[in-house]
Amino acid sequence: MAGGEAKKASTNASNRKKKEVKKETGLGLSSKKDENFGEWYSEIVVSGELIEYYDISGCYILRPWTMSIWEIMQAFFDAEIKKMKIKNCYFPLFVSPGVLQKEKDHIEGFAPEVAWVTKSGQSDLDVPIAIRPTSETVMYPYFSKWIRGHRDLPLKLNQWCNVVRWEFSNPTPFIRSREFLWQEGHTAFAAKEEADKEVLEILELYRRIYEDYLAIPVIKGKKSEHEKFAGGLYTTSVEAFIPHTGRGIQGATSHCLGQNFAKMFEIDFENDKGEKAMVWQNSWAYSTRTIGVMVMVHGDDKGLVLPPKIAAVQVIVIPVPYKDADTKGIFDACDDTVKALNESGFRAEADFRDNYSPGWKYSHWEMKGVPLRIEIGPKDLANDQVRAVRRDNSAKCDIPRASLVEQVKDMLDDIQQSLFDVAKQNRDACVQVAKTWDEFMEALNNKKMILAPWCDEEEVEKDVKARTKGEIGAAKTLCSPFDQPALDEGTLCFASGKPAKKWTYWGRSY
Repeated sequence: MAGGEAKKASTNASNRKKKEVKKETGLGLSSKKDENFGEWYSEIVVSGELIEYYDISGCYILRPWTMSIWEIMQAFFDAEIKKMKIKNCYFPLFVSPGVLQKEKDHIEGFAPEVAWVTKSGQSDLDVPIAIRPTSETVMYPYFSKWIRGHRDLPLKLNQWCNVVRWEFSNPTPFIRSREFLWQEGHTAFAAKEEADKEVLEILELYRRIYEDYLAIPVIKGKKSEHEKFAGGLYTTSVEAFIPHTGRGIQGATSHCLGQNFAKMFEIDFENDKGEKAMVWQNSWAYSTRTIGVMVMVHGDDKGLVLPPKIAAVQVIVIPVPYKDADTKGIFDACDDTVKALNESGFRAEADFRDNYSPGWKYSHWEMKGVPLRIEIGPKDLANDQVRAVRRDNSAKCDIPRASLVEQVKDMLDDIQQSLFDVAKQNRDACVQVAKTWDEFMEALNNKKMILAPWCDEEEVEKDVKARTKGEIGAAKTLCSPFDQPALDEGTLCFASGKPAKKWTYWGRSY
């Protein structure tokens, strides 16, 4: 009996000690964004509970905090493409080698990244099977089967799936991983004008994902011949920029494939004049890379900073019961606050865990990037108010409970807009115009995104890449913006000295 009591007392003391440790534990990141960006990023994606590292290099576990962000973007995009009469489908993960190698330029572009299944149990397969790096060659043999006449067009499909690209250089969570989630759209039309129109409609949806949801400014433009999708006619993209690293990052792409794949896979049809014609095709995709860009742009030394539109929890309500306070009254006020916000369409939760101090909870939810924290203590209860604290700028204000919903809505809207404005200001400060090679190199060494007049020749682009090659990577074209500044007559290419044909963004990139 005495032994049991002693054991119980020891257990209680141990539990108390555990509680005390949890209250005192600091949650800060050990690396600073300004000092060691790579280490900071690797740490924040784990501490913010977005991913967990896996025992196969380049593969990551996507935790619920990530999946909720992905699902919000998915719900927006899926609804928009359904308005465009695009239908969801699913094609197998595996590709036969004969089909994969049918389009020579295409497979050459992807060959180093293709993973192959070569065994079943202990037996070697007679024919190795590829795992899709993208699905053009998986889907198009069936487009050929399904499209016979002009009434079968347009054929507009999308699939939400995973793809595998066996990257060997610098795997980075979300940004460059061996397996990732994406959507890929594949469409076929009777006329090029229809395909061209859709390319830009989809690109606009990608802009909205970045700017309206993730609060990240992007530039819409066209890729160079050298950087376009392998086997395609032309590629358009939305390009973001990471000021801390001085690197551009391709946000999403919308390709017009022209008739090249139609030729290879014999996707022809009888047009309305009874003549045989080939289809015009597009493919377009965005992936979980979007989430990595968001972390890099908005995150700080306290953790993630989530734009309200994509946050799984937009408002976290934390009780702050001091000694001898009316704990039940405070907890009830927290419940009522969450209920009022949920009923008004906000994603709100309360943190009632009793083994963590309020201060620990503040740090925890700051690390996870929740846009707005509401604190309710004895003073707030007495004054029928709540205290609201913004994650983006730490601003605090007291809100009367009578106007809670209206003020929370205004604050979340302001946070969303403010995140975009700050990101745009930071991005714009990194854009530099360069008209000569010396200006270009100076801007590149200062981690800028460079807008330069260019002769639009592939050999010149390859030469720029070769001349800027170094430990931190070579410069390349990011895109030629649709919104072109005026090009004065007689303007010369910064790299070749030949007459310039357009303005193009250049820089190092992910």
